[in-house]
Amino acid sequence: MRTRLAVIAFFLAVPFLAPPLQAQDESSSSQTQAQQDKSVSSARASEESSSKDTRIDLTPPKDDQKNHPMSGVAISDAEESASDVQEFHPWDPHKAAKNVEVGDFYFKRKNYRAALDRYKEALIYKPNDAVANFRLAECSERVGNPGEAVTHYPEYLKIVPHGPFATEAQKALDRLKADAVPQNSAQSR
Repeated sequence: MRTRLAVIAFFLAVPFLAPPLQAQDESSSSQTQAQQDKSVSSARASEESSSKDTRIDLTPPKDDQKNHPMSGVAISDAEESASDVQEFHPWDPHKAAKNVEVGDFYFKRKNYRAALDRYKEALIYKPNDAVANFRLAECSERVGNPGEAVTHYPEYLKIVPHGPFATEAQKALDRLKADAVPQNSAQSR
């Protein structure tokens, strides 16, 4: 029992007798770091540069006009197009999907005008949305605007010619075109 206590006491006393290794490592690493910082700062002081010294020469080569005779036209075209107004259209497929979802809600409740507005808004955020085009055409037809329906049914068929509503869209398009022919002949009389 005494030997065990002696061994335990020895191991407890050893860390107090020897200098800690971690402290030696920290002091030597801080000295090394300080030396490196001094060498870097002295190198920077001797090389003092200004931004004027590091500028890149962007002038064209001497024979550039001879080798590339039409390059001036491309530059002038680029400058002209930069002055034109360029419009950005919002692209947000998530908002488009949400508008289609709300439009479907209104469509099921037979509120075709509200559904029509939602489908139009969906096409603002995603112009080539097939479902929004098809539903917009259906709503336009139900509201009594067959002209708009005739423009959106072909849009749907152009996006997905063999889609899930392709047969319905083709039948509706044929029906609307057939209805338009007798109206035109009646108006001409």
